[in-house]
Amino acid sequence: MTFELVTIPCLEDNYAFLLHADGKTALIDAPDSGPIDAELSSRGWSLDEVWITHHHWDHVDGLPGLQKTHSPIIRGAAADTERLPNLDHAYADGETFDFAGHEVKVIDVSGHTVGHVAFYVESTGMVFTADSLMALGCGRLFEGTAEQMWNSLSKLASLPPDTIVCSGHEYTQANGRFALTIEPENPDLQARIADISSKRQNGTPTVPSLLSLELATNPFLRAGLQNVKDDLDMSKESDVAVFAEIRRRKDSF
Repeated sequence: MTFELVTIPCLEDNYAFLLHADGKTALIDAPDSGPIDAELSSRGWSLDEVWITHHHWDHVDGLPGLQKTHSPIIRGAAADTERLPNLDHAYADGETFDFAGHEVKVIDVSGHTVGHVAFYVESTGMVFTADSLMALGCGRLFEGTAEQMWNSLSKLASLPPDTIVCSGHEYTQANGRFALTIEPENPDLQARIADISSKRQNGTPTVPSLLSLELATNPFLRAGLQNVKDDLDMSKESDVAVFAEIRRRKDSF
């Protein structure tokens, strides 16, 4: 079965995603109904499902507008039902559901918010991470702890390296400038930043990205590496402590 993935720019720097297979279409997050409805209309697709990663307004505020013209099934985290739009199906960490004959696994990735989830469709090699693992970054710790976010990122880092990471924002260029302060001599990072610059000059999204590229360049995934610890004068510190320091530096960058 062929899956189609469509990346939709929304608002100033958000992304929503359409996943289409076997005549069915799922939307991952709903920042703004206008561009999503326009994309559906241009392709002649109905909207069958919406998968919500977390409760922040820039991931859910487009849902009421979409529900005026569509009647999708709404899926999200059981741990955050009080703050999410009304869900038809709520899932705990590790639970699964079927989409177009393929299994979707719900992964708790708390940290940015408590109750944030990612959706992993193993058969497509895609994971929808929103504001947990991001291109060259990770979300701010608005609600969770550094330990929670490190555990969440570690879960995602354990997926196959060729996994396509569909994250929620076009922050990659700014993230790259920060990443250079952590690993200025990383050749993979230098090459990636050059590619990002070219893409942004042409108005091309830098999202999705490959997990293998994140593992090679994203400072938040690399906090457990000894060379990164050494460069930060944290050689004997725990992975969580190093991650927390990198996150602290990014918050004030």
